[in-house]
Amino acid sequence: MSVKIGNIDLGEFPLLLAPMEDVSDPPFRFVCKQSGVDMMYTEFISSEGLIRDAAKSRAKLDIFEYERPIGIQIFGSEIDHMREATEIATMAKPDLMDINYGCPVKNVACRGAGASLLQDIDKMVKMTEAVVKATHLPVTVKTRLGWDDHTKNVEEVAERLQDIGIQALTIHGRTRAQLYKGEADWSLIREIKRNPRIKIPIFGNGDVDSIQKAADWRLEYEVDGIMIGRAAIGYPWIFREIRHFFNTGKILAGPSVEERVTVCRTHFEKSIEWKGPRVGIFEMRRHYANYFKGLPDFKPYRMQLVKEENIDTIHNILDEVADKYQSIESTNEMA
Repeated sequence: MSVKIGNIDLGEFPLLLAPMEDVSDPPFRFVCKQSGVDMMYTEFISSEGLIRDAAKSRAKLDIFEYERPIGIQIFGSEIDHMREATEIATMAKPDLMDINYGCPVKNVACRGAGASLLQDIDKMVKMTEAVVKATHLPVTVKTRLGWDDHTKNVEEVAERLQDIGIQALTIHGRTRAQLYKGEADWSLIREIKRNPRIKIPIFGNGDVDSIQKAADWRLEYEVDGIMIGRAAIGYPWIFREIRHFFNTGKILAGPSVEERVTVCRTHFEKSIEWKGPRVGIFEMRRHYANYFKGLPDFKPYRMQLVKEENIDTIHNILDEVADKYQSIESTNEMA
C-alpha cells in the first residue's frame, strides 16, 4: 500500500534522505536522487536567518525540479519567526514543510530550538500550529524520543501534533541527551505506530546502515518508511541496494571502483557549479574518505585530494585512482 503525505504519493515503504547540516546540499542530493531515494529534505534552515535574509540561509532554499518530492526543513525558538519563515520558505515551492524538533547540538538545542522543544510540548504544539496555518503545503516533523531517558514523551508529541495537522512524523531513536552515541532504540517508535490514534505515516531514523538492518527493522518495528542519514554520506548507493533487496530479495553487488569515481566526480562537479570553485572544492573535502572507504592504501590519494585547490588536478587524481584501483579490482576478480 502506498504511503502518502498529503497528496504526495511516496510508493510502498519509502526511503528518505535525512536533512543533515553541511551535507544535504543540492550536490549531495543530486547523487542520492540518482541512486533512487524516494524523498529528500534540505539542510535545516534557521528561521532567524530567513527573516534576516542571511545569504547562507537563503541559499539553502535552492531546490530543483529533478529533486521532487522535496521538503524544506526549518528550525527556530520563536513562534512568530517560525510562522514568518514558513511563509518565506513556501515561496520557494517545495513539496512540503518540515519542522526540526530533533537537532541535539548545543548551539541549536541550548537556544530553545531543535530538540529543546521536547522540554515544552505546549510551546511545540503552538509553534507547529502556527507553521501549519502559515502554508498550504503539508507539514511534517522530525524529532527524537525525548529530552533524556526520564522524559521520553514522543508518544504525546505524536498524538498532539497529529491533532493540529501534521501529516507525517519522523522519529530518531535516541534522546537529546544521547546525541549520536550508543544505539538507536526503535521500540518506542513501534509503540507509536501501533497506537490506534495515530493515522499519519511514521518514519524511523537512526543507525540504519545496511540492507540487512533496513529489512529486519522494517518488519520488527512496523514503520511506514525509513530515513537514512550518515550511512548515505559517500555511499548514496545504499538507497538502490535496499530497494533492490525489497523488490527482489537479492543482494545487489556494491559499486565498482569506476562507479565510485564517477559518482564522486559528479558530486565534485555539482559542488563547484552550485557553490563556486573555492567553496565547492573546500566543502567537497569532507566526502572523499567516504567515497573510497575500504580501498587499500588510499590514504596518500586522500591527502592529495583534501589539499589540492586546482580543479584539473583533482580530476587527474580521480583518474589515477580509477586506473590504479580498477586494475587491482580486475586482478582480484581473475584470482
